[in-house]
Amino acid sequence: MNKIRVGITMGDPSGIGPAIILKAVKKLHGFFEFTVIGDEWVFEQLRRVYPFCGFVDLNNVGRRNFSFGQIKAEYGRASVEYLDKALELIKNKQIDCLVTCPVSKEAINKAGIGFPGHTEYLAKKAHTKNFAMMLLNKYLKFSLVTWHIPLKSVPGEIKKEKLYKTINLTYNSLKELFSIKEPKIVICGLNPHASDNGLFGTEENRIIKPLIKKLKNKIKYIDGPKSADVAILQLKEKKYDCAIVMYHDQALIPLKVLDPSTGVNFTLGLPFIRTSPLHGTAFDIAKDYPACDPSSLIQSIRLAGLCALNQKNN
Repeated sequence: MNKIRVGITMGDPSGIGPAIILKAVKKLHGFFEFTVIGDEWVFEQLRRVYPFCGFVDLNNVGRRNFSFGQIKAEYGRASVEYLDKALELIKNKQIDCLVTCPVSKEAINKAGIGFPGHTEYLAKKAHTKNFAMMLLNKYLKFSLVTWHIPLKSVPGEIKKEKLYKTINLTYNSLKELFSIKEPKIVICGLNPHASDNGLFGTEENRIIKPLIKKLKNKIKYIDGPKSADVAILQLKEKKYDCAIVMYHDQALIPLKVLDPSTGVNFTLGLPFIRTSPLHGTAFDIAKDYPACDPSSLIQSIRLAGLCALNQKNN
């Protein structure tokens, strides 16, 4: 069988991406066919043996005064150019899936490019309106109804249509990409104790409960709304395959506490598989090669490869 062709974007040239790519590709060499999209000269600055893989060299990083750990507009622009090139490779069927290393939103916005995040950028470029963010590690899977918005804005964004799309997309993805025949899904409440039947908020009774009742006709195993602490504990105990959470930190806190090293960000709904490590650019350690931990990237590559294979087989 032909190996899955994994494309990896370098992320911010001044960040941790080059170091963890070198380590991950060395670790997984032989299991996948790799194409790295970046600037090869930056990798050479790490003075490490370069592992065998394909490389699309955009040669777009200035040599003068380059160093790791800097936030610069030119590096932000370069990191977006890697993404655009990767999308071209996907369109031309030269890679089967995409793994993106961390970028700096600050650097990208300094370059004058509006960039809310990888998820939104890739969805827009792929003309995808129905998409969701799934965050997971080896213990837990979460799909988020809202993500990068202020906490005070979350209640107003918990709408029936948005919640329905997130649940439906999660259910279909668990079946098609994770090969779970009958996914078991739990819905977390927004308010403490899932509002105790309306004592601490109205979203559960007005929006979440009626929708779950309606979805039981399609999804055999769907529960909630449950208090988030109870739902997440039962998720860890494998009573459920995935939890739907209402806001960013409902997912991130348990993921990071339990096991950040296997954390993965997975964009659901794109016409291709895209994952990324569950950490940022780590500018503070980017030049310290031994300190750069590739575990999250390794897990992202493995998951992308598995889901791409399942997608081909469906």
